[in-house]
Amino acid sequence: MNTGLPLLVIGLILGGGIGFTIAAANGITLDGHDHSAHGVAGHGDMDHDTVLSLPASATAPSLAVTVIQDPMAGYNLHILTENFTFSPENASLSHVEGQGHAHVYINGVKLGRFYGPWVHLDHLPEGEVTVEVTLNANDHRPLAVEQAPLRASVTIQN
Repeated sequence: MNTGLPLLVIGLILGGGIGFTIAAANGITLDGHDHSAHGVAGHGDMDHDTVLSLPASATAPSLAVTVIQDPMAGYNLHILTENFTFSPENASLSHVEGQGHAHVYINGVKLGRFYGPWVHLDHLPEGEVTVEVTLNANDHRPLAVEQAPLRASVTIQN
């Protein structure tokens, strides 16, 4: 009896299972993000949930957004900030006042992390679309001023 094919299938199943187990044990996820670099359980020093509230002052950051239809396709999101510098070179490092990045959400689903004031949006869902932006510190904590989140949104009809 030829046992080559059944052994191949068994090997693939066991190998895949062992591979996934090793990857999970080392903090590797299917999205390619390596959690082991900053602690598997809670992202170590990167707290995506705890808000960093800054005092209200003349140097406190501010945020506004506009969305403009692109003549070719999609939309162009303009992230307007004051007293804030996009700092990709410091991503995932310690908080530095006035630095960080933006998170962009489409209908409540995170599109990604962005390090500049312009983002091209395409392949948006049909109908009413809410585009929301938050400002985040280098260490990924959402920023706020006097407990008011630095968050801005606009709703468009696609």
